[in-house]
Amino acid sequence: MTTTNANQRILITGASRGIGRAAMRYLAHAGYQVVGLARHAPSDAQSGECFVQCDLADLESARRIVESLAREGAFYGLVNNAAIAHTTSIADTRIADMNQAMTLNVNAALVCLQALMPGMQQAGIGRVVNISSRAALGKPNRTAYSATKAALIGMSRTWALELAPHNITVNVIAPGPVATELFKQASPPDAEQTRALLAAVPLQRVSEPEEIAHAIGFLLHPLSGYMTGQTLHIDGGLTISTTRL
Repeated sequence: MTTTNANQRILITGASRGIGRAAMRYLAHAGYQVVGLARHAPSDAQSGECFVQCDLADLESARRIVESLAREGAFYGLVNNAAIAHTTSIADTRIADMNQAMTLNVNAALVCLQALMPGMQQAGIGRVVNISSRAALGKPNRTAYSATKAALIGMSRTWALELAPHNITVNVIAPGPVATELFKQASPPDAEQTRALLAAVPLQRVSEPEEIAHAIGFLLHPLSGYMTGQTLHIDGGLTISTTRL
């Protein structure tokens, strides 16, 4: 891959596992300077990888950390990937679940953008990629998760409009089932709902995290500068399937 991105910094939240981990590796290989936010660095962290410990559920602490990183140098890109997925029925969904999901899945993304936005505006260029989910279209037992992932899409469209004059693009990736730790916890392979979900995917498989990382790389690329306010569904055809669940 090209190394022409060597002076462009990218911040990725939830970088220690799943899509975030794959994106960190992919973008580093593409030549970006990647900074990963996570509560803990992964056990397989390599020499040269930059992980910053941050609990995004603590919004004010997260703001201070990201602002401190921004003072060290402007960021070209932001990938808001950190999320929590409650798996409860309507009856069992607590207001505390809704608030927790809103804090991490939506508000933390706003805090990160607010901290990095001045540097992007001054540079006259920026890329924001928010990771939503196919569940934003509806999914049983995901009241808090689907609500917040839908909110992220709506928020991203507003951001795209406000930031367009500054040459900052904002786009969303909405993955279907991806073989991440989060998916495996929420959708055990022997669960009836999981089997039904996979049967409905036209490509008859789940995505690998690296496939989503590739799409993130596409949206961050300078030649993607005319695409903003869009939601890219990467779901094996699930959203167009007549047997969609």
